[in-house]
Amino acid sequence: MTALLDTHALLWWLAGDERLSPAARKLIDDPTNTILVSAASAWEITTKSRLGKLPNAAVLANDVGQAVDSQGFSKLDISFAHAERAGRLPGAHRDPFDRMLAAQAVEMDIPLVSCDTALDVFAVRRLW
Repeated sequence: MTALLDTHALLWWLAGDERLSPAARKLIDDPTNTILVSAASAWEITTKSRLGKLPNAAVLANDVGQAVDSQGFSKLDISFAHAERAGRLPGAHRDPFDRMLAAQAVEMDIPLVSCDTALDVFAVRRLW
């Protein structure tokens, strides 16, 4: 199975945080699955770290790509089609990072590993 991690799922995985659901942990830990991490998550982590909104992620923000590589995850670039879909998604949900992650999951027809029920407005397949 191929799945895309929401930024919080990536952070919780890397930190060994118990907030990551058992189902998400099992999915991520299965070496037969392809786990994607979006460039949007790198953007979100580095931006929020710079702004002081993720004070515990300063080291991670220095090289998100290395952390992704160290876990055997695959990096997902933002394509033109992803950007167009993100802009066209319905609803008033304004978070650009969430909109991009949802757009990528919908565009690629893959589930998004996320506990964020606010994403359901985008008709994304959400696993948690």
